[in-house]
Amino acid sequence: MSLILAVIIGYLLGTIPFGLLLTRLAGLGDIRGIGSGSIGATNVLRTGSKTLAALTLLCDVAKGAAAALIGAHWGTDAMLAAAAAVVVGHVFPVWLGFRGGKGVATALGVLIVVAWPVALVAGLIWLATAIIFRYSSLAALVAALAAAGCAVFLVGGAHELLIAGIAVLVIAKHHENIHRLLVGTESRISFTKT
Repeated sequence: MSLILAVIIGYLLGTIPFGLLLTRLAGLGDIRGIGSGSIGATNVLRTGSKTLAALTLLCDVAKGAAAALIGAHWGTDAMLAAAAAVVVGHVFPVWLGFRGGKGVATALGVLIVVAWPVALVAGLIWLATAIIFRYSSLAALVAALAAAGCAVFLVGGAHELLIAGIAVLVIAKHHENIHRLLVGTESRISFTKT
């Protein structure tokens, strides 16, 4: 019963579309109508507001961490189940017709609780890749692969399987970005907007 409850709570937390809510509250309309159409922080940045993008990032990370922490009260299995469910909820939110974000920030929140050394490595790799190449999608892809690779050496077992599963989901959600990267039409991160 606790496992089922952990999954339900995790999923429902994941479905909270902070990017959409924050941009609407700020009077910027529906975030799904600009850029990639995603509800995540990178697309919020395309509105020109670094503050809203940062707040979206923090909220999405926080909901991932919160779900894992709540699940942890019922044990490791429940923690891992809630962690998986929160990422799935973010990516496939029932309230938005199962069209959500790409799961990167929420996955980071999960990793902070479930395997903080993996989170540290993945976060640093994301940051370095984003700064050097200025592609958020490329940074997410490289970080997802790095997280799955690091998990083999740093955590193992069920934790490793969870991280690998999340990495596969994140990569799959970036399929359009991968195509645009290959043909040279992917949007770059702008560090000059206010």
